[in-house]
Amino acid sequence: MTIPEDFKTRLKIAKSKIKKQDQLDNEKRGSFMGSAFKLGTELVSAVAVGTIIGFILDSWFDTKPWLIIIFFFLGTSAGILNVIRTANRMQKEE
Repeated sequence: MTIPEDFKTRLKIAKSKIKKQDQLDNEKRGSFMGSAFKLGTELVSAVAVGTIIGFILDSWFDTKPWLIIIFFFLGTSAGILNVIRTANRMQKEE
C-alpha cells in the first residue's frame, strides 16, 4: 500500500469515529435537557399543588394566610425531596 492510500484510509476511519462521537454527544445533550426540565417541573408543580391546597383549605376554614403559608412550605419541602430522589436515581443509572 502506498503512503497516500494509507493516509486516505486512516482519514476515513478518523472521520467515521468523529461522526459517531458527535452523534453520541447530541444524544447526551438532549437527555440532559430532558432531565433538567423534569427536575424543574417536579419542583414547581409540588410548590404549586401545595399552595393551591392551602388556598382551598383557607377558604373553607376562614384562616386566610396561615394554611397557604403552611402548605407552601410543605409543597416546597416535598418538591425538594422529589428532586433529590430523582437526581439520585438518575445518578445511579449512569
